Amino acid sequence: MTSGAEGGGPLILFDGVCNLCTASVRFVIERDSRRRFRFASLQSASAERLLGARDQLESMVLLADGKTYRKSTAALLIAKRLDGAWPLLSLLLVIPRPLRDACYDWIGRRRYRLFGKRDSCWTPQAELAERFLD
Repeated sequence: MTSGAEGGGPLILFDGVCNLCTASVRFVIERDSRRRFRFASLQSASAERLLGARDQLESMVLLADGKTYRKSTAALLIAKRLDGAWPLLSLLLVIPRPLRDACYDWIGRRRYRLFGKRDSCWTPQAELAERFLD
């Protein structure tokens, strides 16, 4: 397996049983024509190796440029790398992080109730498998 610093691209760690998180990954894949993003679920051995303890399930994590980004900062920096007008969302980075993260956390606490939860982690289709760690 490659780490966030290896393998040539930013790595998105996401809650693999969360329907909202899985939909977000599919959204990114469809708008990442350069195929720069790689993915792993937060429940995976790769995520545990990269982040340590598995108590990180409340947040999407972006490993890019030798740094670890979480919550709203991760989401906005991901948007900044997408095709189309999505990079404009990165302008929201001017909003203080505590305010952005409060909104992120509000949705995060309700994501299973609002969007549902899977019994096991989502498995990508074969043509996407090379972009996913474990």
